[in-house]
Amino acid sequence: MSMNIGGKGVKSDINVTPLVDVVLVLLIIFMVITPLLQRGKAVQLPFARRVSELKRGGDPILVSITPDGRTWLDKSEVKLSALAEAVEVERATRPGAPLVVKGDRSLDYKTVRQVILEISKTRIPGVSLAATQPKGEGR
Repeated sequence: MSMNIGGKGVKSDINVTPLVDVVLVLLIIFMVITPLLQRGKAVQLPFARRVSELKRGGDPILVSITPDGRTWLDKSEVKLSALAEAVEVERATRPGAPLVVKGDRSLDYKTVRQVILEISKTRIPGVSLAATQPKGEGR
């Protein structure tokens, strides 16, 4: 029993409904997961005209300073007096990783300087400061 539907040859239409369903599910997953990927404590970064990317090391060690002056190493709070020791422990587990300081834009420079001076006790070769570039400004 053979049925002849339509014209000659094989009709090869792509059914896009399953494709659209998969793309929408992936979009929802990415929208939910992306905010969770932010590392370190959430702070409002200061603006800078020239922002450069980290070129070395890979995944950085993040030290965050919240608007109330508390310091965080990744997601755990660390007292300023114990920051150098905590950074040394983190560097031992991730040798060669760059260190990035994320200070809130509402902080005064004195607070950020105290944190950098405490980190400098570890003799780390370099400290990067995190900043964001205002929208509409090119490099």
